[in-house]
Amino acid sequence: MDTAEQSPSRRARSIPALRWWIGGLLFASTVINYIDRQTLSWLAPYLQSQYHWTNSDYANLAIAFRVAYSIGQTVFGKLMDRIGTRRGLTLSVLGYSIVSMLTSLARGFYGLASFRFLLGAGESANWPAATKAVSEWFPKRERGLATALFDSGSSIGAAITPYLTYSIYSRWGWRPAFMVPGALGFLWLIGWRWLYHPPESHPLISEAELRMIVADKRDADARQEGTARPRWRDLLKLPQTWGTIIARSFTDPVFFFIAEWFPIYLVAKGIELKTSLIAVWIPFLAADAGSFFGGAVSGYLIKRGWSVGAARKAVMIYGAIGVALLIPTIFTTNLYLISFLFAFATFSYAGFTIMANVLPSDLYHSESVASVSGLSGTGAGIGTIVAFKFIGYLSDARRATGTHSFDPIVIVAGLVPFVGMLLVLLLVRNTQATNRGLVRRI
Repeated sequence: MDTAEQSPSRRARSIPALRWWIGGLLFASTVINYIDRQTLSWLAPYLQSQYHWTNSDYANLAIAFRVAYSIGQTVFGKLMDRIGTRRGLTLSVLGYSIVSMLTSLARGFYGLASFRFLLGAGESANWPAATKAVSEWFPKRERGLATALFDSGSSIGAAITPYLTYSIYSRWGWRPAFMVPGALGFLWLIGWRWLYHPPESHPLISEAELRMIVADKRDADARQEGTARPRWRDLLKLPQTWGTIIARSFTDPVFFFIAEWFPIYLVAKGIELKTSLIAVWIPFLAADAGSFFGGAVSGYLIKRGWSVGAARKAVMIYGAIGVALLIPTIFTTNLYLISFLFAFATFSYAGFTIMANVLPSDLYHSESVASVSGLSGTGAGIGTIVAFKFIGYLSDARRATGTHSFDPIVIVAGLVPFVGMLLVLLLVRNTQATNRGLVRRI
């Protein structure tokens, strides 16, 4: 019996365009994910003053999160492929929401570092799970835009956080500023548990939408029948896997530098945070625009007859070039010019990273998507840990240079994605593994 067959009563109570409601849930999960993790970033200048922490101390707090986040993406990516998206993301959001609330109990540096480690472990499942959900619910021509939708939650979350954090901090102090955002995840779980099911068994999907999803999967997976589930070591033998890992490893650290160090960077530039919140929004809103632009452009190119690989790579090329506009910020202390240049860079970065996030669902079959996404997340995490250690040490060592203390860091951040783009162009291509059905043709 065709999996797309439904009774008239089931069709009558279907939700139109259900896949985009699913995408909206993934977006909301990412917003909450980022609010929970960004709270520390915006409290950092005040905590540094209160507890006399250096930039290296803050880097170590950020690294505690990143270590668990890096390991967790690979571990939970594999777990998502085994237990499924619905159950896996439920456990993730439940776990990190509890930890976020408990962070308010921290009594010092080591207590806070411990909670940040646990938060990183809990949050690490979000991207592998969301990438897997996109592969389950969206045809390939829509995956770029669907990935842009959920990934844009990171920028929205980062933009919301300073207002939420400061409004709570100014009234009740830093401890409630961790507790209140943590409660948002429990509200999200109600909607997730009600709405998310695999499309083939969803009671509220229309016949037409299910047929479209099933047909796309059938076409994509036709050559894979009878093959065994790939192991990690099998996946790591493929150049496409390494290209996917590099795509995120050479871009994510740049955004995390912006997202988690921007307040400290602005203070180093002599800019008062309380008077600059509106301008601070600009790079994150630009990243959202860049996400949707990149996803829409790649989808348009595919509709125009471009191969999936060519459409994704075209966006990566302009994305890597645009990030280099971080470099001119070393010559100015004007808040609005800095925000404009950071905005252009984050707009460009966002297109690149959307393509990096969609590559696992483009290249791999359903039972490997979250695993490869997790591997790429671990690579990005390792790159971010190295970057944060470098940022903390070098900015402290250059403190005497005043507004120029971050200059070498910004130059490197502007150049690294370009190198990553060149490596992706080299590694992500059709090979003998494509002909054997181990990866999809792009």
